[in-house]
Amino acid sequence: MRNEKLTRFFGGSPGHVVLRLAVISFVVGIIMSSIDLYPMDLIYWIEDVVRGIWNMGFDAVRRFGSYFLLGAMVVVPIWLIGRFMKIGRGEP
Repeated sequence: MRNEKLTRFFGGSPGHVVLRLAVISFVVGIIMSSIDLYPMDLIYWIEDVVRGIWNMGFDAVRRFGSYFLLGAMVVVPIWLIGRFMKIGRGEP
């Protein structure tokens, strides 16, 4: 019973799967080494991508804030003038 669950989990006999993974890992390691690609380089690349996305997000928030303030500098005074004019005419 337990062996069947383990075999189903691994997708074959555990020994065969471990051997196959070891061989594939060795071949992939040779290929990565030959193109001068190392695990830490991948980690640094992922870190740079995440940091870039993070910075873009906050840059977008900052840009949104500056657009909001720029628009508010025009809209709010016009709105206030309109409200004062309505109050002067006796409208609510």
